[in-house]
Amino acid sequence: MKPRIFVTRRIPEKGLEMLRPQAEVEVWPDALPPDYPVLVERVQGIDALLCMLTDRIDGNLMDAAGSRLKVISQFAVGVDNIDTAAATERGIPVGNTPGVLTDTTADLAWALLMAAARRVAESDRFVRAGKWKTWASIGFLGQDIAGATLGIVGFGRIGRAVAERARGFGMRILYHSRRRHPEAERKVNAEFVGLDTLLRESDFVSLHTNLSEDTRHLMNEANFKKMKPGSVLINTARGPIVDSGALYRALSSGTIAYAALDVTEPEPLRPDDPLLALDNIVLCPHIGSASHKTRSRMSAMAAENLIAGLNGKRLPHCANPQVYDIS
Repeated sequence: MKPRIFVTRRIPEKGLEMLRPQAEVEVWPDALPPDYPVLVERVQGIDALLCMLTDRIDGNLMDAAGSRLKVISQFAVGVDNIDTAAATERGIPVGNTPGVLTDTTADLAWALLMAAARRVAESDRFVRAGKWKTWASIGFLGQDIAGATLGIVGFGRIGRAVAERARGFGMRILYHSRRRHPEAERKVNAEFVGLDTLLRESDFVSLHTNLSEDTRHLMNEANFKKMKPGSVLINTARGPIVDSGALYRALSSGTIAYAALDVTEPEPLRPDDPLLALDNIVLCPHIGSASHKTRSRMSAMAAENLIAGLNGKRLPHCANPQVYDIS
């Protein structure tokens, strides 16, 4: 009898092709993720779970799956939706897909930075609405990128990749993180500074830190007030790093000039969210890793993790490696 795998949403075919010879694969067919009670019901008796960042995977759900559950594989780098401690207690390795989406997400962060700086989305809406009558010397004035100061909060793979792109624009690069990265500093000519200094001196602030209790609502009322009046905020990390209410007030009052977000709190935004009424914000539906090549590779990596777990082997990419220390 083949093991059973439940996949909480459709993924690129590459991963499913790898899984089908190994197991009986059930894929949730809807565009929206299953509600938590439905997910609890569907995981009962499975051997492996392939999940998304939109799924709440906690100890209760793992217990509902039962003793046959050998591995959980996340179709993402971050695993903050998964109770990895609960998984470790139950001897369940949790896989993720690190590294593969670094350049793709950095590309999007840079696209958002440029779109916000030059008011691209706002200008597009203006043209489509039939409001463009003539060239205007003071129309849609934006921010210069070349020679400006870029502040990067979080200097992991994606933050460093964004810094590499900034070098081509002759930008001054500041960064803030939990620890210094001297080798990366030298490579991109970046300067390690405190958060207050970064916010005060940067023309563009790009967020690339993990979500934790320390970084939740890191960008709050007080920190927005430290930013330059003409500055731009970019977030391709996690939505809750930014206090949405504080961001709305900062944008509507002119405390900062613009924002560009790929991630929000909540996701998706409610139709009546006040951010949607603002012109000086660019919003994307969490597409940081959304390229054909990257999503296909993520699919394959998620499948590789599941197959290893089903066969009792160490996961190629494990988010809770301490699970292997449990005797």
